[in-house]
Amino acid sequence: MKAKTTHILFDCDNTLVLSEVLAFDACGELASEILEKQGISEKYTGPQLMSEFVGQNFRGMVNSLQQKHNFQLPEDEMNKYVSLEEDRVISKLEEKLEPCDGVNEQLEKLAKSGKYTFAVVSSSAHRRVMASLAKAGQMSYFSSERVFSAATSLEKPTSKPDPAIYLHACERLGVAPMQCVAVEDSKSGALSAIRAGIPVIAYVGSYETDEKREEMSKSLKDLGAAVVMREWSEFESCLETIGAA
Repeated sequence: MKAKTTHILFDCDNTLVLSEVLAFDACGELASEILEKQGISEKYTGPQLMSEFVGQNFRGMVNSLQQKHNFQLPEDEMNKYVSLEEDRVISKLEEKLEPCDGVNEQLEKLAKSGKYTFAVVSSSAHRRVMASLAKAGQMSYFSSERVFSAATSLEKPTSKPDPAIYLHACERLGVAPMQCVAVEDSKSGALSAIRAGIPVIAYVGSYETDEKREEMSKSLKDLGAAVVMREWSEFESCLETIGAA
């Protein structure tokens, strides 16, 4: 039987806010610049990066590109690019970002119930997450101290599917993983939470086509997600399904 749920841990990108397309456009441009400086002619568009690396932060993407194309950036150069990517993405988010459909209404309803503590657990940098929450009108639900970033909150930066950021969040919040529920939209995010021992609600509403939503529903269930949520209006019933309400 599941332990009483006291904390809901939300992924940010394409779970709370529609940020991935905007962010990957910026990442594609910068990734192509990095490869060009390495003498590699291949270029990446935002959709190409998104297809390969959704759920990872930029450091994780660049590490994957280094393995794929057999090059190695010095740590100081990697840090420079990570900082530059953050600036470019935040600029795009502050201009165009919107919340996921229906999420703000659910956050308001959950907050009024007083049943749960909210936190954000993201691969993205803390500053980017805070900019996203501000633009989406969600700042009142998440204090800065309850926003955890695999890119900037850990002593050694990492990225989902490494469970380190979820384990870190649970430790800082003083809560056992089984007292939490995670909401994730990607394979890497779902795996991160599952490996940390946290039940996962898989949100597929941010995928643009019925075909992709069905594909991701199956993939995330096969990975071990407890239940699939197609719209935010289903959130309370999903909590009930996994015995977390």
